[in-house]
Amino acid sequence: MKAQFLIFIAVVISVLALASVYVGWRMAANSTWIRSHSGILWFSFGLFLFLQILGPYLYRVLPDHQHRLFVVHWAIYMALGVFACVFFYTLAADALLLLARLVFGWQRGGVFGSWGLGIVVILTLFTVVVGVIQTASGPRLYDVEVPIPNLPEALDGFRIVQVSDLHVGPTIGREYAAKVVAKVNDLRPDLVALTGDLIDGTVPQLQEAVAPLSGIRSIHGMFYVPGNHEYYWGVNDWLAELKRLGAHVLVNAHEVILRNGAELTIAGVTDDQAAEIVPEQALDVGKAASGAPEGSLKILLSHRPTHYEEAARNGFRLQLSGHTHGGQFFPWSLVVAMAFRFEKGLHRYQDLWVYVSRGTGYWGPPIRFGVPPELTLLRLKRV
Repeated sequence: MKAQFLIFIAVVISVLALASVYVGWRMAANSTWIRSHSGILWFSFGLFLFLQILGPYLYRVLPDHQHRLFVVHWAIYMALGVFACVFFYTLAADALLLLARLVFGWQRGGVFGSWGLGIVVILTLFTVVVGVIQTASGPRLYDVEVPIPNLPEALDGFRIVQVSDLHVGPTIGREYAAKVVAKVNDLRPDLVALTGDLIDGTVPQLQEAVAPLSGIRSIHGMFYVPGNHEYYWGVNDWLAELKRLGAHVLVNAHEVILRNGAELTIAGVTDDQAAEIVPEQALDVGKAASGAPEGSLKILLSHRPTHYEEAARNGFRLQLSGHTHGGQFFPWSLVVAMAFRFEKGLHRYQDLWVYVSRGTGYWGPPIRFGVPPELTLLRLKRV
């Protein structure tokens, strides 16, 4: 796993370095002042890359949210968010310039000018400020009705609250987790679904921060499946910790709930990366469904919004997923929409409904622009 982590960091830094060269070159081309102070420009980008390398190691050494250097984590991830916006808006400006040249024959020597650079800066500031405010406001409630033909009357109005991609870790701590738990309990759910990526860190690092999850209350309990991030941080330890906190842990398995004579099968699978890290936990939808009572309503918890074809073949009527964050903030939400068939919200595939959470927390930059963090209430409806 250490080798995989080092490879991942190397790839990320290489991509960021190339993007930095591109952005720096475009900035210098569009501003006389920047060209005359190019040393400051390239020093800034060098410092940015250094912080991105330092960040993961600093967090492993100093994970304590109360440590005074905790502010460095915020600075590192905020710098990443700002750079991501600058990169995209610069790329978009160049694309518009190229379009203008091809369609209208507008000649500017490939330079969009200082006015274009100013627009990039304004858009970046607007995205970051609004995105931080949306993040600080906490998860927004999405109330979703799921119509299911021939749903048993006993399950009509059944209330499921989904928490996904909480990402307690470098910049999300106990206070945010406690706020989420309070909102969950206010909804008085019949069942709570935790669909992975709850953490970014080891159990010793985050045990205190995730402790509020033990306070979640629902009639039939909370059910949990791991996401890819649990596999990065010691999945077996986290499975044990979630059991200790009171969750029903589903590793390619299911449990049956009885409600006034009606049966509901709640099943869960592991993440796609399980096969690489813990081979015996390789994702298996068929195994999760095996032995479920005939005629019961089957609900699948799957961290990634994929495998819906297998879920439909195995008789599931609803799949709850996360992972995508809905792109987390514009403009990256456009990229995610192209990468996933179902990137957020409720979708239909044959007789299966697939709901994809935008994520209850965030990963990396504390920015949520146009894609607010989400707490989901799903109400089953008989039709």
